[in-house]
Amino acid sequence: MTGDKNSELTPGAEPAGNIGRRALLLGAASVLGGAATAAALPALNSTKATSLHSGLKLTTGASTIVASEDDAVVTTSSGKVAGYIRNGIFTFKGIPYAATTEVPNRFLPPAKRAPWTGVRSSRHFGYVSPQAARAGWANDEESFLFTWDDGIQHEDCLHVNIWSQAINAGGKRPVMVWLHGGGYAAGSGQELLSYDGESLARRGDVVVVSLNHRLNVLGYLDLAKYSDKYAGSANVGMLDIVAALEWVRDNIAAFGGDPGNVTIFGQSGGGGKVSVLMGMPAAKGLFHRAIVESGSTLRVRTQDSSQKLADLIVSELGLTTSTIDQIQTMPYAQLLKASTDVMRKHNPPPAGGVPNFRRMAEMLGLSPTLDDRILPAHPFDPQASALSADVPMIIGTTLNEFVSGINHPEYEQMTDAELETRVRGMFADKSPQILAAFRERTPKAKPFDLWSHIAASTVRENAIKQCKAKAALGKAPAYLYWFTWQTPVLNGRPRAFHCAEIAFAFNNTDRCENMTGGGADARALGAKVSDAWIHFARTGNPSHPGIPNWTPFAPDTVPTMIFDNKTELLTNPDGGEQKSIAEA
Repeated sequence: MTGDKNSELTPGAEPAGNIGRRALLLGAASVLGGAATAAALPALNSTKATSLHSGLKLTTGASTIVASEDDAVVTTSSGKVAGYIRNGIFTFKGIPYAATTEVPNRFLPPAKRAPWTGVRSSRHFGYVSPQAARAGWANDEESFLFTWDDGIQHEDCLHVNIWSQAINAGGKRPVMVWLHGGGYAAGSGQELLSYDGESLARRGDVVVVSLNHRLNVLGYLDLAKYSDKYAGSANVGMLDIVAALEWVRDNIAAFGGDPGNVTIFGQSGGGGKVSVLMGMPAAKGLFHRAIVESGSTLRVRTQDSSQKLADLIVSELGLTTSTIDQIQTMPYAQLLKASTDVMRKHNPPPAGGVPNFRRMAEMLGLSPTLDDRILPAHPFDPQASALSADVPMIIGTTLNEFVSGINHPEYEQMTDAELETRVRGMFADKSPQILAAFRERTPKAKPFDLWSHIAASTVRENAIKQCKAKAALGKAPAYLYWFTWQTPVLNGRPRAFHCAEIAFAFNNTDRCENMTGGGADARALGAKVSDAWIHFARTGNPSHPGIPNWTPFAPDTVPTMIFDNKTELLTNPDGGEQKSIAEA
């Protein structure tokens, strides 16, 4: 959806063409999601007026939601916004942190949002960045587990969402800014139920922020050689995130947060974005702690590879240096098709569908790129960026990552011969040594479990390398974890899948019952994981009374916090396995 016809919408309004069956279905889904969450959390049942922030008296009665013109109003640098209160948590959604990226702002760095008059309703998620249709909806099991909310796409997508216990002179709480997954091509701050910040804000008395930014061809197409005005186009998606962090710095105090204590955290592509921000000069000082979940990014695209990919896309669009500005007004669908066609030919998905994190920079396609100003060096290779040397980190992965039994019950019958064929396809003549190393640690594991552990091993390998690079700076610690808890859902076939830990980090295991089962074990582990994230955000150290003392990473011992029904700190738990793949 592009063009100017919606650029004059009043705040919070929907374009007329979008009101239809899909919008109604999404609305129904959000109502059901709210009901499920209310059941999982204690309802407010006080009938007394309770002072929740300076000047506000909230009469809760039996209401779960309080939304009125008098409550949850905050003045930001662009104007007043009105949110709502749910179970005592102030909630704001869809607050613009920068100007629209529609024509004529495509491929340009984010600009300041023009001030508005009156009070802007900010009670529903804003637009999400344009992106390809989600293929996962074709798979029933995957859809059941993830229960996505894909939102409404539009190029006016630079918005933040906020959850806080108090506003307006309501204290200085740690701020936790969530960066969504989906690589650099897809996703949003609302796409998963696990991203909801209400429970985390309540449990830890922190301010939770999520956001949307430009993706794919809109956020990472390198047009620098075609026009000076597009000099930063290969990284404008990352510059959007910097703009959001600047907005947090300037405004979060009014939402009860401490701009001097900001933690950035993200999973998968979001973890990659956290990694990249650690090496961006423009981001220095805007955050003070960082958490990377299953997304350790050591290297980014080189200028040469980024430019070659852009040249192919520009050619596919039929443009030249003299006509490049036509790209501003081309329908997004045309841009998406051209970039998709080019990457299908020149950047195909990994063999067997298993991503090798050693090649992540090349494999991701349109993604952050080295340049002299915005991203002058790889963030963690050959060394960690000194720009963020004083920023402590939590880094980790899940046991099974991208290789699970979701959508594939037949994987449970994998034979040893099939296992050996798959490992050979990934590691060639080194496969016998690798199989032997993995069998030594888990001798009773069946073939598919061994394949899953082996295929996920390069994700953990990158996490360990990132910890080593961070620790080598000697200024701030890194803490390494491994999430190994196996969901009981679907007979346990999903295992500790990619994205599994997010619901636990947000203390949303009941809200995400399709993923977790919503049981006592999940709830107990959710308390341990979310408390670790909260303590880290507050102090820079994730240790708390509910888990063993979490010692910082050291390369000779590789201390790893195992998050499972038995949470324990182990010394180099998969050292033999990691040694075997390092030699491959």
